[in-house]
Amino acid sequence: MLDGLGGFDHDGREYVTILRPGHWTPAPWINVIANADFGCLVSESGSGCTWSINSQENLLTNWSNDPVSDPPSDMFYVRDEESHELWTPTPLPIREQTGEYVVRHGHGYTRFERDAHGVGLELLQFVPAGDPIKISRLTLTNNSQRSRRLSVTAYLEWVLGVARSGSSLYVTTEMDVTTGAMFARNFWSRDFGTRIAFADLGGLQQSWTGDRTEFLGRHGAADRPAALMNDAQLSGRTGAALDPCCALQTHIEIPVGGQVSVVLLLGQTETREKARSLIARYRSDDLDARLAAVTDGWARVLGTVEVKTPDRALDLMLNKWLLYQTLASRVWARTAFYQASGAYGFRDQLQDVMALAVSRPDLTRAQILKAASHQFVEGDVQHWWHEPAGRGVRTRISDDRLWLPYAASHYLNVTDDQSILDEAIPFLEGAVLDAGQLDAYFEPRISAEYGTLFEHCARALDRSLDVGVHGLPLMGTGDWDDGMNRVGVQGKGESVWLGWFLHTVLEKWAPVAAARGETKRAETWAEHAKTIKLAVEREAWDGRWYRRAYFDDGTPLGTAGGDACAIASIAQSWGVLSGAADAGRARLAMKSIDQHLVRRNDDLILLLTPPFDHTALEPGYIKAYVPGVRENGAQYTHAAVWTVIAFAELGDGDKAAELFAMLNPITHSATPHGVQRYRVEPYVVVGDIYSEAPHVGRGGWTWYTGSAGWLYRAGIEWLLGVRVRGARLTVNPCIPSGWPGFTVTLRYRSAQYDIAVENPSGLCQGVAVLELDGVALDDCTGIPLADDGGSHRVRAVLGDGAVTMVKV
Repeated sequence: MLDGLGGFDHDGREYVTILRPGHWTPAPWINVIANADFGCLVSESGSGCTWSINSQENLLTNWSNDPVSDPPSDMFYVRDEESHELWTPTPLPIREQTGEYVVRHGHGYTRFERDAHGVGLELLQFVPAGDPIKISRLTLTNNSQRSRRLSVTAYLEWVLGVARSGSSLYVTTEMDVTTGAMFARNFWSRDFGTRIAFADLGGLQQSWTGDRTEFLGRHGAADRPAALMNDAQLSGRTGAALDPCCALQTHIEIPVGGQVSVVLLLGQTETREKARSLIARYRSDDLDARLAAVTDGWARVLGTVEVKTPDRALDLMLNKWLLYQTLASRVWARTAFYQASGAYGFRDQLQDVMALAVSRPDLTRAQILKAASHQFVEGDVQHWWHEPAGRGVRTRISDDRLWLPYAASHYLNVTDDQSILDEAIPFLEGAVLDAGQLDAYFEPRISAEYGTLFEHCARALDRSLDVGVHGLPLMGTGDWDDGMNRVGVQGKGESVWLGWFLHTVLEKWAPVAAARGETKRAETWAEHAKTIKLAVEREAWDGRWYRRAYFDDGTPLGTAGGDACAIASIAQSWGVLSGAADAGRARLAMKSIDQHLVRRNDDLILLLTPPFDHTALEPGYIKAYVPGVRENGAQYTHAAVWTVIAFAELGDGDKAAELFAMLNPITHSATPHGVQRYRVEPYVVVGDIYSEAPHVGRGGWTWYTGSAGWLYRAGIEWLLGVRVRGARLTVNPCIPSGWPGFTVTLRYRSAQYDIAVENPSGLCQGVAVLELDGVALDDCTGIPLADDGGSHRVRAVLGDGAVTMVKV
């Protein structure tokens, strides 16, 4: 545990931050606490924003995006009614310079602990499973030698929209006559105007106000609220045309050694009746049991696959935090401290849920079907959309639609749920983009035309077969890298990366089409895959690596000697992942990544180099980023994970594990110096890391990045080689030669499989012996899985001659 900062608890379920006088975290270290429809952000400084349904368009409280001051959006104040001392259980808004603050971020909850003024404070915050409500329970223990008379005030500022600046004029508040809770509503919200937000102090509120100016004072601030600087009670003012807030106050008396809990309920429902019902239920509910249900639910998800390797940092991320980040932030919240999205990205969440195919196949299935419902009849898709209305953007981005068949193929491989292909889903209808129109934001119509999931996937593929003068797929206004939106803006630019990706998807789906009697499509797709492969080898090889793309005018991008983007990682890694690249070229291309893009002294794996700066090339808005930031020559972790996977595909477990460790946030935060350089959370994956002075090694935005799901899959499926394929388990590791072995526990339906992998010969891969329950199997490629409620032992031994290892 780092002095003044923190570390993991003994089993990795919590990240504990200790803030002492003079110590702050370098940037907000947050927790994303959410269920499918409701959630909040909590930083180590105090509670962040809360939302319902859509984390951008229906904020209940304010999202700050301020990494310097990190203002809390709802807070508790404790005041001694005799001495008038005022303090808070969280470091903000009142940061005292004595004692310490302990912050415990766990899976689905955060606890703040503080001893001050003779009172022990514990603030627990969590969101119950399935209900649109946030629980904040403040427990006060009298550790002094006298009885204490205290007041507790809960305070928040209503948003009920995207931002207070735009919605505060329209928020009205009232005290509900039935429950005594404060209700708030924004009648002018297009999608959420009928919903009722509420705040309740467990029914204990004795005074209140809905007027922010009254509470803070005309020139006041959260650290010295005017209403708490005197003995006057809150006025009880609510209604319209106020600066809207919610302040609820109660008075308590605690005997020596006594303990009292005060609970703030914050939520939003469709109707007043539902709000009243929810308030009544949680006022009398067993909150400890509710919290246990949350933590047990996360334990089931995160415990589906548990690993134990010689690398504890790897174990912590694979067992606990990567999948938590993926589901809590990416799939449910769709937000974090540095980006309040609220939207579903077509390609984004499809990639995220692939990591959940074993632990939560129901969520993977649901997201695939949801994405298919956002495809137009013409075969293209919404790049992103906001629910509930479905407004979103139609673009000329070329790869979005292909992630639907790619993710569906992965789901089929894991679950063998062939029925999903026959699910009937409507298409969308809307204005087709005009010539020269790059995108359009609008609310499409749901078409009367339905298609099976297979048909949706087929239209995505059929729409992707056009090629340019080099025989490569058209790039449009971006392939995977949206920042390269000018490379093919005129409709002629071509993408090398998209060639590898399209080849991958076509090869997966040609047999599916053939099995369904779609002979013409099967033949067309198979033939096009061959054509694309030949075109990439013919037109994209640059001598030591593959080029990235061709501009509309035919200028190559990603060529040796170029003054920007001379080499790009994804064109090399996907040559390997597709299985289509020439074997010799693939090895040389990955060696080039190692030489030019892996910076070991800085623990970075760059997306491309050199960055776009002083160059005549105009690839798009990627060039607007400062060189060495995000896609413009930084480590873009999403792509860096594909580099790890590619080395594992080539059999180089030493390098794959080395690079995985470089991506692990624990590596970047292992020393006080590393923490100060990296700055962001040590327990979740970062979207990007800067590569240029003076900010080399500084993390960009965290939590809301697709790299979490991919890094989880890289560790489980490629490094440890454990994969569920229908009712079959395959074990094909690619590990460091120095590992003596590792273990994995897999919970498959009602059964448990305890897998032990041994490496007596110091190899990277190659299973020579495979046993199930003590019986050797003739086929070392996998074992049958049984839903029998039993416990089974799997033993795999790496040995010479099983698989030839390729060293790069």
